[in-house]
Amino acid sequence: MSSQALESTLSSYHPLVPIPYFQCGFTTSTLSISSNPSLAIVDLIDEFIGVHKISSRTAHPLVSPPNPIDHGINDSEYESNCVCLPPPPLAWEAFYPKGSINPSAEIPGGFGFYLSGPKEFSDGLLSSSDGTGAKEILMSYRMMLQSDWEWAKGGKLPGVFGGIDNLAYGCSGGRKDGRESCFDVRIMWRSKGAGELYIYLPLTAENKKRLSNVPPLSLENPDFGFSVGRGAFFIPVGRWISIAIRVKLNAVGVDDGEIELWIDGASVISITGLSFRNSEKSGLKGMHFQTFFGGNKPDWASPKDQRAWFADVTGVIVG
Repeated sequence: MSSQALESTLSSYHPLVPIPYFQCGFTTSTLSISSNPSLAIVDLIDEFIGVHKISSRTAHPLVSPPNPIDHGINDSEYESNCVCLPPPPLAWEAFYPKGSINPSAEIPGGFGFYLSGPKEFSDGLLSSSDGTGAKEILMSYRMMLQSDWEWAKGGKLPGVFGGIDNLAYGCSGGRKDGRESCFDVRIMWRSKGAGELYIYLPLTAENKKRLSNVPPLSLENPDFGFSVGRGAFFIPVGRWISIAIRVKLNAVGVDDGEIELWIDGASVISITGLSFRNSEKSGLKGMHFQTFFGGNKPDWASPKDQRAWFADVTGVIVG
């Protein structure tokens, strides 16, 4: 990314909420994010922020994370313009044992659950047959990988999900049934820290066209989701970064949905002309807060015991 291109994508707003306006929301951050009085501050505690459907074979203990050690980032221009915030006092810890892949494998790693936010926020997300509920949200968090992190082939990081009632859950892992009733937009890392969006959307020709054209590299994975914008950003190790994802639903029958991703306040991927749904019953549900190495085969496994930390979970309803 050139310096000129980077400057054009940097937000002047807080990297956890890099947009000028929102209706209401919540954050577990102790940092000053917004003057908007509708941004509720809550503790990073499961029951306070709507954590549910927790993977039974992994854990996400709340810990005091280690002090960050800035080992830089692959793109020096990006690093020089990043927004480096004070470290959070508490974070969820993800543990990836040597040989681990996804939480259902023989050696599970990372953790997984869904997160709908505090009651006022989750009530605002509700969508029903009369079309009520949020049409656009932004969800964000901060994360840090241990300073001697080894990437292997790749792995997953949290993102946004939605759909129709319980059909919204499990919209990943090569799901084939009910794909018009769910969507899932997560982050993925690849070898050497190259980042991308890993997306499951309804299988339409227009979605395929739009996702395939995102630079620098986008690929449709047979039987799985779309790898979108691979290499549009690189993930550093040993320091905290901010990740924010905005999803705007399409009007039913119109391809006008949107996805945007910010890393440390810089907009790195922006996609328009998408379809998330073909029914008013399909709505935004919150975060698919999942992380693991993989892939679903042993050659994706973590090469050693490793840890990562997640904090400052934030969500706002834009419209």
